[in-house]
Amino acid sequence: SVFLVMTNPYAHIIEPLDPQKPDHKFFNLKKLKDPRYDQLPFSIRVLLESAVRNCDGFLVKKEDVEKVLNWKVTQSQTVEVPFRPARVILQDFTGVPAVVDFAAMRDAVKKLQGDPERINPVCPADLVIDHSIQVDFNRKSDSLQKNQDLEFERNKERFEFLKWGSKAFQNMRIIPPGSGIVHQVNLEYLARVVFERDGYYYPDSLVGTDSHTTMIDGLGVLGWGVGGIEAEAVMLGQPISMVLPEVIGYKLQGTPDKYITSTDIVLTVTKHLRQVGVVGKFVEFFGPGVASLSIADRATIANMCPEYGATAAFFPVDHISIHYLNQTGRDTEKLNYIEKYLKAVGMFRDYSNTSEDPQFTQVVELDLSTVVPCCSGPKRPQDKVTVSEMKQDFKMCLGAKQGFKGFQVAPERHDVQVPFQFNGAEYSLSHGSVVIAAITSCTNTSNPSVMLGAGLLAQKAVKAGLSVKPYIKTSLSPGSGVVTYYLKESGVMDFLSQLGFEVVGYGCMTCIGNSGPLPEPVVQAITQGDLVAAGVLSGNRNFEGRVHPNTRANYLASPPLVIAYAIAGTVRIDFEKEPLAVNSEGKEVFLRDIWPTRDEIQAVERQFVIPAMFKEVYEKVEKVNERWNSLEAPSDKLYTWNPNSTYIKSPPFFDGLTRELQTPNSITDAYVLLNLGDSVTTDHISPAGNIARNSPAARYLTSRGLTAREFNSYGSRRGNDAVMARGTFANIRLFNKFINKQAPTTIYLPTGETMDVFDAAEKYQQAGHPLLILAGKEYGSGSSRDWAAKGPFLLGIKAVLAESYERIHRSNLVGMGIIPLEYLPGDSAESLGLSGRERYTVIIPPQITPRMTVDIKLDTGRTFQAKMRFDTDVELTYFHHGGILNYMIRKMSEN
Repeated sequence: SVFLVMTNPYAHIIEPLDPQKPDHKFFNLKKLKDPRYDQLPFSIRVLLESAVRNCDGFLVKKEDVEKVLNWKVTQSQTVEVPFRPARVILQDFTGVPAVVDFAAMRDAVKKLQGDPERINPVCPADLVIDHSIQVDFNRKSDSLQKNQDLEFERNKERFEFLKWGSKAFQNMRIIPPGSGIVHQVNLEYLARVVFERDGYYYPDSLVGTDSHTTMIDGLGVLGWGVGGIEAEAVMLGQPISMVLPEVIGYKLQGTPDKYITSTDIVLTVTKHLRQVGVVGKFVEFFGPGVASLSIADRATIANMCPEYGATAAFFPVDHISIHYLNQTGRDTEKLNYIEKYLKAVGMFRDYSNTSEDPQFTQVVELDLSTVVPCCSGPKRPQDKVTVSEMKQDFKMCLGAKQGFKGFQVAPERHDVQVPFQFNGAEYSLSHGSVVIAAITSCTNTSNPSVMLGAGLLAQKAVKAGLSVKPYIKTSLSPGSGVVTYYLKESGVMDFLSQLGFEVVGYGCMTCIGNSGPLPEPVVQAITQGDLVAAGVLSGNRNFEGRVHPNTRANYLASPPLVIAYAIAGTVRIDFEKEPLAVNSEGKEVFLRDIWPTRDEIQAVERQFVIPAMFKEVYEKVEKVNERWNSLEAPSDKLYTWNPNSTYIKSPPFFDGLTRELQTPNSITDAYVLLNLGDSVTTDHISPAGNIARNSPAARYLTSRGLTAREFNSYGSRRGNDAVMARGTFANIRLFNKFINKQAPTTIYLPTGETMDVFDAAEKYQQAGHPLLILAGKEYGSGSSRDWAAKGPFLLGIKAVLAESYERIHRSNLVGMGIIPLEYLPGDSAESLGLSGRERYTVIIPPQITPRMTVDIKLDTGRTFQAKMRFDTDVELTYFHHGGILNYMIRKMSEN
């Protein structure tokens, strides 16, 4: 850093924060004496500080700093700027493949006669293991222990590999299984808010290999999700190349009604911002209403940023942020310099002072007093349904044609009842019956107000004589040990347990599809009646086929509503007009009789959510898991791959990599592997959940001697490219226009036969045919899943042609050397009359420029044009290298 400062053209604005500590300095942006600075959105000020501090004339140039300062003008010009985040955060589903790539890159650098130890994180990287635990056991007091035992049994090999990574690589810290959910641990423990490193203070900022990394923006730390491939480059010292975003000012006014939860607010914001259209933009919150939101409330709103499509959802630091840091047991000395530094650089916010309001691209408003209780579903997080309309809306969805709001069930089958036996008693299921009720996910379990609200509701429900039917799969998976602590201390845990909401684990669980099996009689009844059964969860994603294969309708709801729907046993209920249940004394109990008010909840929170709890839980978080401590891991710097492993395998990405660049060729006579529609998610492209027994991945694992019980999930197998290539497009809910129904299959065009997607791709590759994907709007929406790009790369897909792309997925495709082609405005497969059965030649000229238009010739003789979505010069460099990792290997192999 000394060298950087000597060459930094902004060295003259460096000064000590405290004259008493001359060796603790900062770049004082106020000393730029530039009137534009005070007009900048606070989120853009973070980008500016990073550019100023890292200005070396090479990776970050003086003109980059000027572009950011001139944001008011440049925001609309799609200018590219570099950003060096202060740190990286990973979870194990995305972390394992990242460490696999690092290990393989070390091997590749060694092959090219370079020093393998140059492949090493240069900024802090924290990896939280939270995606592996599943709800195999629930409703019993030993469920937690049994689920954790199974987690270790299934994942021992992956965990040993991660432990090797934490030893072999510098700057890599691992938070062991059983600690909590990555974003909640980030909020409560890992977040620095202001860094103090190498004698400098600077704002904390990060990228994470999980799309909900944005949760940390609620605490005033700028962060967002990127693909694993991009995160690896950041860890190796590359800045992120980004288009300077527009910033939408989201003005909050008023205060919420006493019965409203933060979940109701975030689902309202999600629906609203989807309508505004914020893809690729920052959202920054301001206005007097922000001061009425706790940090946990703000974090809930920031968490669902990917669901409304923005890049980041920023709440600048204010006095409530400092209070939260204090409440969560952060060090007092740190709190002092955090506040002092942010005030010195003009990044500390007073939401009631309108003279501090920056200039925004556009301002939209929400009056918090207009928010009503709501859920979202049945298939997308942005499809808000008010609780009062839930019954009517579900009925409408049942009959509507197949789609985001339709199941296409024939009218005469709407009221079908399927009787079944469970534990010796008679029950029946119908459309809308709740079979999964999960209090889960960082979105809500990080928020004491909704967790205590659920606990108080459970207490009142039990006292009113209510219960949950025993066949409903209930679960509680908190995002950190602190939650269990305050639920117990406040006395509500027993009541949650009595309703079946026992702690089943500390991790994402149901929200990412680790919901475990449903009871066999329930599955049989659903299958027999072809029922649209429902899952209700306090999560942030409810795409089809994600939560559980047997729940076709899934609704996102606040933790107290999850309990309410579990007691009712169905989503076909109007809580305002119908009782939740009739208790043993024959008395009707309505939801309003047991719903706690905001004041009641806050009183309990003030008493029981205290700094000592956070300190006690987090002081021992890295050492408390005995099973993790006893894992053996080698200490070699190069990984010794085990050829018998079905979890960890050296990937073929760098096979045959040379130091010399290959010139990119045109794609000639490509076949279309899949012809897809709108909103194809990364879950469709690379599912994370269970491995179907009749799938190519299952056949592969069986051939390696595994039984179905040992398959585990796709997410847990991301360290093995052979499984992941076979899992690409293996989602049972994939709708391929060639087949015209939901199935993970396609037509092998040369012969016309229908087969699994992987098998078709393999045949094409053996015959030497390049492949293409046709798609509609929002291709690759959902999770920041790099396997959704790596998988297609391994299937031989050279390009995707879509109407529009989700931000992270497009950059992942670029990172793997796959060309994202975009139809020209107004064009689509329909308008151009493309059936997908044509053969496509994409003409790539010798000189490529960002966002250039290229010709696509069909074997029918027609030609049309599309835009190549390489948005920046840096992305073009990666493409010439065949992907970002190849670029890094070549760079690291130079002396």
